[in-house]
Amino acid sequence: MKLAGKAAVITGAGGGLGQAMANTFAAEGAQVALLDVNADLVTAAAAAVPGGRGRAYVVDVRDRLAVKAAIDDFAARQGGLDILVNNAVAFSYAPLVDMEEDIVDRMLDIGIKGVFWSLQAGTPHLIARGGGAVINLSSIAVSFSIKNAAVYTSIKGALDALTRQQAVELGAHGIRVNAIAPGSVETPGASSVIDAQGWESRKARTPLKRLATPEEVAAAALFLVSDDAKSIAGVTLKIDAGITIAGP
Repeated sequence: MKLAGKAAVITGAGGGLGQAMANTFAAEGAQVALLDVNADLVTAAAAAVPGGRGRAYVVDVRDRLAVKAAIDDFAARQGGLDILVNNAVAFSYAPLVDMEEDIVDRMLDIGIKGVFWSLQAGTPHLIARGGGAVINLSSIAVSFSIKNAAVYTSIKGALDALTRQQAVELGAHGIRVNAIAPGSVETPGASSVIDAQGWESRKARTPLKRLATPEEVAAAALFLVSDDAKSIAGVTLKIDAGITIAGP
């Protein structure tokens, strides 16, 4: 029970990696707030969290006041906040010259501004607690070119930079800020833009000839938010079966 007595907020937790992290954290004793814009998904995900330790919040991370209200409410119920995971993301792939403004705005608002708003809301609670851990979701797309992913890659590169900056700014308060960069992970969101052939191609290009599972990504996040990583700050940990070192 590495997270016994801890309180964690995870955005984009209605499915995929967010849901896997919620389940893993709860299995290790944490109380978890699952934030997601999809009411049906997040309600079902919270109900399935081990030990009844999940609480659903229907929140669009683009809404600064809604994010603050949810995090404030959860922190008040739990007597504080220890962990914040910025996982919410919007996927859309196309050549940059073809990207419509409304799609770019949505991706930036969710992928960058949404992280700003959750950090603004969560940081005072982490400071009041005497420290804690923040995880930002990066991507191996930062490490090499991925076709038609200019906007997505830009967002994840910005989060890498933000992770390092916040690790320094918040470190004095005992808050450790790190990022995880999954490789291709078969989730419902990723499968909306990757077909079966694409998954097999990605698997074949990894040195380990396999892809990480959501549960394996969640295990890496668990390590970084636990006391096992209490001297680790400002890093981006790749969970990619070695594809980054092998090349695209």
